Amino acid sequence: MAIIERIKGILTEPRAEWPKIAAEPATTQGIYAGWVMILAAIGPLATLIGFAELGAAWALRFAVGSYVISLAITFVLAMIVDTLAPSFGGQKDFVAALKLVAYSYTAAWLAGIAQVLGHLGGIVVLLASIYAWYTFFLGAPVLRKCSADKAIPFTLVIVLCGIALGVIAGMALSGAGFTPGMMRRGV
Repeated sequence: MAIIERIKGILTEPRAEWPKIAAEPATTQGIYAGWVMILAAIGPLATLIGFAELGAAWALRFAVGSYVISLAITFVLAMIVDTLAPSFGGQKDFVAALKLVAYSYTAAWLAGIAQVLGHLGGIVVLLASIYAWYTFFLGAPVLRKCSADKAIPFTLVIVLCGIALGVIAGMALSGAGFTPGMMRRGV
């Protein structure tokens, strides 16, 4: 199966996998349907199991909210990558930016399975996210054509943007009453 081989490549040999990804023709819809929507669902599905003790209805709302936000963050972060790439010696190309964001998220999305552990799963996701940032760093010169000396600052800026988007998304979920702490207080 192609998706399994791609996962294996991006996790074990990302330097060799990025040129393959760059060479493949793709569309926004194809990347979403064939990659993002599949892998981004892992964490939310695990959330249904890991947070079931807080109530099935809440876990379902939180999982759906997390999934939708993950899809949106992927798109917004790809727009940011595309917009900022020329500032770091790269080229504008939204599909390439989406490839870079989507495939570099692989480790973090797969680690979402650890959500079955409840709150402890967050540590596993954090460690996988650090590896995802590393794969982004390796892919930036290949897909965005940014110079190697600017790959580190480009990656750092994108990581900070991703963290900011995650915080905003977390606040949105919290404000909508989807956080575990709010459920315990009866809000």
